[in-house]
Amino acid sequence: MREDVENLDIADVTANWVNAAVLQHQIDERIKALADLSHTPLFFGRLDYLHAPGADKAEGAEGERFYIGRRHVHDAEGDPMVIDWRAPVSQPFYRASKKDPMDVGLRRRFGYTSGDLTAYEDEHLSDPSEAAATSKLLQQEIERPRVGPMRDIVATIQPEQDEIVRSGLTGSVCVQGGPGTGKTAVGLHRVAYLLYAHRERLARTGTLVIGPNKSFLHYIEQVLPALGELEVKQATVDDLVAHVEVRGTDDATAAVIKGDARMAEVLRRAVRSHVTLPTEGVVVVRGSRRWRVPAYELETIVGELLDRDIRYGAAREALPQRIAHAVLVQMERSGEAPDDRVQDAVARNTAVKAAVKAIWPPVDPAKLVLRLLTDADFLAVHADGILDEDEQKEILWSKPVRSVKSARWSPADAVLIDEATDLVQRTHSLGHVVLDEAQDLSPMQYRAVGRRCTTGSATVLGDLAQGTTPWATRSWDEALAHLGKGEAVIEELTAGFRVPADVITYASRLLPHIAPGLTPVASVRENPGFFEVRPTTADEEVVDACEELLRNEGSIGLIAADARIPALTEALTAAGLTYLGPGEETTAQTRLTLVPASLAKGLEYDYVVLDEPQAVVDGEPDERTGLRRLYVALTRAVSGLTVTHAAPLPQQLA
Repeated sequence: MREDVENLDIADVTANWVNAAVLQHQIDERIKALADLSHTPLFFGRLDYLHAPGADKAEGAEGERFYIGRRHVHDAEGDPMVIDWRAPVSQPFYRASKKDPMDVGLRRRFGYTSGDLTAYEDEHLSDPSEAAATSKLLQQEIERPRVGPMRDIVATIQPEQDEIVRSGLTGSVCVQGGPGTGKTAVGLHRVAYLLYAHRERLARTGTLVIGPNKSFLHYIEQVLPALGELEVKQATVDDLVAHVEVRGTDDATAAVIKGDARMAEVLRRAVRSHVTLPTEGVVVVRGSRRWRVPAYELETIVGELLDRDIRYGAAREALPQRIAHAVLVQMERSGEAPDDRVQDAVARNTAVKAAVKAIWPPVDPAKLVLRLLTDADFLAVHADGILDEDEQKEILWSKPVRSVKSARWSPADAVLIDEATDLVQRTHSLGHVVLDEAQDLSPMQYRAVGRRCTTGSATVLGDLAQGTTPWATRSWDEALAHLGKGEAVIEELTAGFRVPADVITYASRLLPHIAPGLTPVASVRENPGFFEVRPTTADEEVVDACEELLRNEGSIGLIAADARIPALTEALTAAGLTYLGPGEETTAQTRLTLVPASLAKGLEYDYVVLDEPQAVVDGEPDERTGLRRLYVALTRAVSGLTVTHAAPLPQQLA
């Protein structure tokens, strides 16, 4: 298939060099999408239907056999050899069961090691004499050691996951899933499915995956290309709102206030305050005639634009045309027959331009936010009845700032500027947005993401128990309302495929303290995993724990409170152990990653050493946030966890 594309001759089918360049780019992308992946087999399953799909079963039509794989593969004649996992005919591979065989006589799973076929396993779904059994190959694939970035789960998608993956493009979905339930992979595979089912539409409107940080995005970036999807963009929320350079930080109290949805109304008032009702009319001179639009008529026009509540910039662009229209009405009454060109000329008239500048001046969003944060009187006027005096003092900057460029903007300030920018000019909307680790967003950040999918849909992924910011989401209903997707369906994944049973049971001791009422994850792993709590007296003993785990196959993560990283760096270097930073790709030679607890979210390792749980808790501004950070750190292991501590463990783990 790749050779066919490489051998295409486009010399006689392109009208000009532009067409040739576009077509060549499409060919290059197609070749990339058809790249061989040495570790990834072309197929992983087989379905033997009792009858041909779509045929009349009463006529005794013969069954058909389909091989299921990551992408469609055809032979030289164009006949399918492997069916894309997203095709409707592939769905029973994930959904069929002994209770509902979906006309499947046999489902075969293939096992691979480094891309080589090493095993297969059959289920005769329509045979009543064969009892339902847990797939050993499925368990082995789930528990297989991992080195390198996140991989796809296309061979192991479960029925409840498949239902979310294949849900329609028009509706938004929110997935609440505890550690190891596969919510991130489900979200990525949902993008791949939507691109398959609605490729033309999403090619026009675009798709975007939003993650919590660059390390996380680097970790997941190979999943979609492995499924043949190369066009999906990835970004953090900070990337989306990068209107200014962020060089400062806020304390927790100020950040919470700036992230509160009430700030949207403060900004709306501040933007609209620039509109000044006219006190004088406008006189337009054309040739020997003078046309006057009186002040009361201008006031009516301005009032109508304000009442429509359209974007500030759009209203400002409409104002000269509305004034010009008023002039044209007068011209027609006097017997003239002006056309659109005359209206455009009047709208560009010097007097009209001057009136528009006085009534509806341009607004620079960054300068507006800067004034709100530095001018106490300006803030007080527009925050009246919204923020109390103490809240206003918290967000006011203590030192004067000369300009937008010299200001030390914080991440929360950048979100405010993005909101103000949207009040002035509408933000471009995409066809579909995936928002991962959503529980850590503030209401204003949700609004920023929501602006990117006002005319599209969203897949929201997160776990309320893993919210580690002071402004973390309290409920998905509230979060979805801020996102502008209040109609989204909320799904909950509670079956844990990644975290071993003993590890998730230990971590779940924290749930009553961090997310009361949330359903604990139930591990479906047959292997309970390795779990140990080990008292220590020196950092060298933490290094020893890492060396012990490195004797196993797979990746190792040493997770510690951010303040402990320098000491552990020194201890690892002294012991001669090479290690990576979070987001860097592990290799067979270097399998140990040193991870600050603040960056552990969304990452996973075969084995984890968690250093000083109490220090992880103490590193956060309050105990609840600290315990949530600890819950995240405890649930990064796929095969085993060693907890090392010199200080007493948090009482919630007793």
